[in-house]
Amino acid sequence: MRVGVDPGDARIGVARSDPTGFLATPVETVPRGKGDVRRIARIVRDEEAVEVVVGLPRSLKGTEGPAAAKVRDFAAALAAKVAPVPVRLCDERLTTVTAEAMLRDQGRKGSKRRAVVDQAAAVVILQHALDTERTSGSAPGEIIEVDHA
Repeated sequence: MRVGVDPGDARIGVARSDPTGFLATPVETVPRGKGDVRRIARIVRDEEAVEVVVGLPRSLKGTEGPAAAKVRDFAAALAAKVAPVPVRLCDERLTTVTAEAMLRDQGRKGSKRRAVVDQAAAVVILQHALDTERTSGSAPGEIIEVDHA
């Protein structure tokens, strides 16, 4: 079981895989702010996750800006909270666009779509990581090192 996370400025989408690591499904949207890392750590424990995949926002050119720095800080805090479960950062370019398109295709409109787009983006991030690992034989992205001092 793996957990996927799409950290945004207002909300954090959370998804999980099935036990075989084949299919990602939505779990919940966690409000950003006090207690958000604690809530996601609880989901990781409750789901008995073996890994957490966090979407890292990069520009289309692959560079990292202020949003990526915020996600790296968030991922480090989460990694410290869920250790020894590894936290991996994976490129998430265009995942929200993909998630919006999927929800639009399903006929979800306006506020109903906004309420679940973060979960859908987390599903896209996690599914991409699962598919990449299955086809390449190695997990994509980078592991966040936890300081054990």
